[in-house]
Amino acid sequence: MKTTFISFLTIFSVAIGYSQQGNISIAQDEKITELLDIYKTSNESTDYYRIQVGFGSYAKAQDIQTKVDEDFPDLASKIEFDSPTYRVRIGRFKDKLTAERKFAEVRQKYPDAMLLQPKKSTR
Repeated sequence: MKTTFISFLTIFSVAIGYSQQGNISIAQDEKITELLDIYKTSNESTDYYRIQVGFGSYAKAQDIQTKVDEDFPDLASKIEFDSPTYRVRIGRFKDKLTAERKFAEVRQKYPDAMLLQPKKSTR
């Protein structure tokens, strides 16, 4: 009886083990792919000089961005979250000379502005 029970238990365990095989199909929302593309392009900005014109709460950052867009319509502005505040950054300058020239112009209107250098690549 004991041997029969152990044999039955072994056969049952093997049968259950084989029944667990199957195919998994993952349906991914297209918005996830779009968000990944946005994330990738936002990380490309590390190769550029940027000008930070202000920071604070999200509402304050939006006000600053609105004013900057009126004062410097030729420069792209962006609100970036850098814990614990939101920062308003403008421009994407490949070379330091161009960045410094525009920085001098921006600083006349926004004296607290800072010129941000590109992050060093660790590749």
